[in-house]
Amino acid sequence: MGFSGFALVGVVFSCLLVATCAGNFYQDFDITWGGNRARIFKGGQLLSLSLDRVSGSGFQSKNEYLFGRIDMQLKLVAGNSAGTVTAYYLSSQGPTHDEIDFEFLGNVSGDPYIVHTNVFTQGKGNREQQFYLWFDPTRNFHTYSIIWKAQHIIFLVDNLPIRVFKNAESIGVPFPKSQPMKIYSSLWNADDWATRGGLVKADWSKSPFTAYYRNFNVTSFKSTTSLTDAGLLANELDAHSRRRLRWVQKYFMIYNYCTDLKRFPQGLPPECRRGRFL
Repeated sequence: MGFSGFALVGVVFSCLLVATCAGNFYQDFDITWGGNRARIFKGGQLLSLSLDRVSGSGFQSKNEYLFGRIDMQLKLVAGNSAGTVTAYYLSSQGPTHDEIDFEFLGNVSGDPYIVHTNVFTQGKGNREQQFYLWFDPTRNFHTYSIIWKAQHIIFLVDNLPIRVFKNAESIGVPFPKSQPMKIYSSLWNADDWATRGGLVKADWSKSPFTAYYRNFNVTSFKSTTSLTDAGLLANELDAHSRRRLRWVQKYFMIYNYCTDLKRFPQGLPPECRRGRFL
């Protein structure tokens, strides 16, 4: 089945409610750790993170955001990347922080990457969904997007929705909507858990492991808009995109906390009621 042409359609932005800006890594991000393992080059259009036996590396945005769409193109660690994790996420600070996560779990050469997603509210996560990718994310750049609005969070891969986390405050589930977040990314050693539960360790003879980033773009929604304002109604999933979402979840989802009865013996979280977590 081909994947080109799968897209969210009917996206209309009000110029009064949203502001779109293409990014430059020199202007928009700071290297936060790892020393020369992190590099910005090509006039700020390309960034790389590397991991070796001594250290990984990471960066964060200069600005913080409250609602918006974040797009980043990544080319993940190639070859035997077992034990490595490339994290790309939004987060606020403090013990009651909010967070919206993409994490890419490395693999043994020839095995598919795992995309790990999670949503934290008020310092609590435990809302993981994991997927295999349907392409090799190390050969070319692919776009990974987060749409964060007051009524839901959408995770997308090449504009194809893979997960929707809905606002379920009406049934007592906290939702991240008041804490501005910065954009973070890091490449680090997690061979104690990342690949097959830590059974496969990093092969340091293959290091340094390197991931690449380009074409950062942010579309900010005004945080003062209400749930019914036109700006927050942009980027909705049409019927075709909802079918694509169900297709990804049927064929590529490998873990969903909302079906893990052993993990929640006292009952699944309330947002896992039928239809709420899709």
